[in-house]
Amino acid sequence: QLQLVESGGGLVQPGGSLRLSCVASGFNMDIYSIAWFRHPPGKDRERVLCISSTGIIDYEDSVQGRFTGSRDNAQNTAYLQINSLNPEDTGRYHCAAGLETDSTAPDCTVTSVWGRGTLVTVSS
Repeated sequence: QLQLVESGGGLVQPGGSLRLSCVASGFNMDIYSIAWFRHPPGKDRERVLCISSTGIIDYEDSVQGRFTGSRDNAQNTAYLQINSLNPEDTGRYHCAAGLETDSTAPDCTVTSVWGRGTLVTVSS
């Protein structure tokens, strides 16, 4: 069974940082691009970044500079580092995997495996 499991969310004060993890099981992550999405309460889900199997990252403009994606294919794990958190970052964060056809560029257009997400709450 193909699975992604996110962890690392929680309650954090404004200005704080979090590192979210996304662990794959049932498949090798190293031929997939990984996307991170966030879903704020009452708003649409948005993709924040897509990272290729070789670590090339495409960021959404709204998170550039505060969000950092990374991955460790040997550990079948992807990460999302979020710094300078603010209340607008509150939401459920999901990772998703999309099978690549070209490892030289991130491609998260079609994602076939999704995690259930981890909840991030930014509040004082």
